[in-house]
Amino acid sequence: MAGTSPSIKHTNRLASEHSPYLLQHAHNPVDWYPWGEEAFAEARARNVPIFLSIGYSTCHWCHVMEVESFESEEVAKLLNDWFVSIKVDREERPDVDRVYMTYVQALHGGGGWPLSVFLSPDLKPLMGGTYFPPDDKYGRPGFKTVLRRVKDAWDTKREVLQKSGNFAIEQLTEALSSTASSKKLEDGTSQAVLHRCYQQLAKRYDEVFGGFGPAPKFPRPVEIQFMLYQSGKLLENGEEHEANKALKMVSFTLQCMARGGIHDHIGGGFHRYSVDECWHVPHFEKMLYDQGQLVNVCLDSFVITKDPFYSITARDILDYLKREMVGAEGEIYSAEDADSAEYEGASKKKEGAFYIWTSAEIENILGDAADIFKDHYYIKALGNCDLSTMSDPHDEFIGKNVLIERKDVPTMASKWNMPVAEYSSLLGACRERLFKERSKRPRPHLDDKVIVSWNGLAISAFARASKIPKTEQGDVRFNFPVVGNDPEEYLKIAEKAVSFIKNKLYDEQTHKLQHSYRNGPSKAPGFLDDYAFLIAGLLDLYEFSGRTCWLSWAMELQATQDTLFLDRSGGGYFNTTGEDPSILLRLKEDHDGAEPSGNSVTAINLVRLSSIASEEKSTSYRQTAEHLLALFESRLRDQPLATPLMCCAADLLMVPSRKQVVLVGQKSCVEFQDMLVTAHASYQPNKTVIQIDPRNEEDMVFWEQCNQNIAQMAKSSPADKVVVAHVCQNFTCKAPVFDRKSLETLLKQN
Repeated sequence: MAGTSPSIKHTNRLASEHSPYLLQHAHNPVDWYPWGEEAFAEARARNVPIFLSIGYSTCHWCHVMEVESFESEEVAKLLNDWFVSIKVDREERPDVDRVYMTYVQALHGGGGWPLSVFLSPDLKPLMGGTYFPPDDKYGRPGFKTVLRRVKDAWDTKREVLQKSGNFAIEQLTEALSSTASSKKLEDGTSQAVLHRCYQQLAKRYDEVFGGFGPAPKFPRPVEIQFMLYQSGKLLENGEEHEANKALKMVSFTLQCMARGGIHDHIGGGFHRYSVDECWHVPHFEKMLYDQGQLVNVCLDSFVITKDPFYSITARDILDYLKREMVGAEGEIYSAEDADSAEYEGASKKKEGAFYIWTSAEIENILGDAADIFKDHYYIKALGNCDLSTMSDPHDEFIGKNVLIERKDVPTMASKWNMPVAEYSSLLGACRERLFKERSKRPRPHLDDKVIVSWNGLAISAFARASKIPKTEQGDVRFNFPVVGNDPEEYLKIAEKAVSFIKNKLYDEQTHKLQHSYRNGPSKAPGFLDDYAFLIAGLLDLYEFSGRTCWLSWAMELQATQDTLFLDRSGGGYFNTTGEDPSILLRLKEDHDGAEPSGNSVTAINLVRLSSIASEEKSTSYRQTAEHLLALFESRLRDQPLATPLMCCAADLLMVPSRKQVVLVGQKSCVEFQDMLVTAHASYQPNKTVIQIDPRNEEDMVFWEQCNQNIAQMAKSSPADKVVVAHVCQNFTCKAPVFDRKSLETLLKQN
């Protein structure tokens, strides 16, 4: 290939792809193909099986398998001689990933990345697994052994293999092609599943270190979101003790995470997960979907408790995203890698190299302040990854330190006989000095792919953070890596990110989205999660900015989503359009995992939209949500722990009417903005905030078409008042109020 470096021995078809993950493999000796007809045709022509390898660019074990196997000339020869090899970026093609991940999970009871699957030329799975070492070890067959076994089976038992692949797909298709027997949930379902999910989560709660479940510990924000919702329901029902118990589980979990090594104390944001039970030593990659969701649960926790610890933690994440993950045109990038070089020119990368410190480094950089800093963050000369037997089982971090706060700031300030503010300021100054020094190190790889669904989660977070932190009380001080932005800056970031998606990944004629962008839109169309998460982000963006263009686009996208993915007869939404013949399974997903499911988010979106639209459209939204939830009723009852957000959606749907807060006035004026902050200052998931200016033609035209009752409310509001707030529920409205205190009082009433 022209322009290829002389030191590069191999270049394969992946060199012309845009995905960072595929480009990482462009110079392997393996003769990789991207997913597509060229590869399928080659497998059919040669009558050989396909080896499908799925991963993503910031995946540690994907890197390990590449170095051990895909860079090996010996392994490459076996793959090239016996198979057609296909590489897939699971973030670029989640539809492909989900088909074969579903198969591997059904086969082995679990999955993960790298995903390694062998297929027949007609794409039926033959066998599969995850990471394979190159040679037999760890009690598992080596990759070379697996290749020989599959080759032998293909040569000697081909018919049996193919039958088993066909059978696997038939069984999965049957298992996943569920239809609802009713168009509504049975009475009492929502209360039953909320209670059962709460009991199961509470049983898994770790009272010592926080979190729900044992190590490795993932920050599964949907669980925290559920517990906050359930706490509110318990309080509503007069069960104050149990409500406080649920809230305490959330508070302690978030505090342990924020003080732990899973939190990047120097640069902000959170790593993917902790390998130990005490949130200390993380798997160091940073994913956008974690950041967006964690901001939202921190903001909710702040609204409930008024403790600035949570709003500051939300700011910490958002300021990290603003600093490191937002592109020049407003696009928000996907991830940062776990691995990086220890020094410029190093031949190999190591996990966490960018983030860890020796005691001597801290002393050299911080000088006189080093003793306090080392004490605060548990930094030791021999290394501090000793809090758990799981923290460093392979002795990778001897002499290295992952910053962790074992005691809170007030306790440590008292120990050092310093005022809390002075102590916090000193730590912030130290962190900034370390940040500047760390910036000189080789950075982890940045996956600058823009994924619509993950941007939707971040847009929601930035939009909500534009108002909620404005209720921080007293002398709240910000220390690095928190910048202390005016929250309105966050709104600008949210709107710029939405504009990027609309300009680059949306077709005005077809009203369809593309899934991702890097040097141009990807070949993959938008999937269910792209529509659902973006619509949720747009609804938040409307409620916090008041711009009807975002609400209008959300409704338009919902119509497109219904056209592309809705099963009108069976209920629920498929994750793909069904137009790609290479995707053998069309799934209706319900699992709320690291990311919420598209069906859970959609159910909530439909409930929110039903409170905005007029009667006929409102009824249609609710009926679609009811049918969706009826489809998953048995799953909700049997395995609520797998569907915590959908449990909340089921309960939201059962509330007879959402609370509407309609603010009427000139949106840009101070009084209106103050009232808007008050409207968002209470935790009420069953609340919709509507902003309307009767003097604004765009507003009035939109509401005349969408909901004439709201338009009439604006017209009939007292013209001599700067801002008027109407609070309506159960088809009745309270008397309008004109100041923040009165609105606050109204919102406290059930």
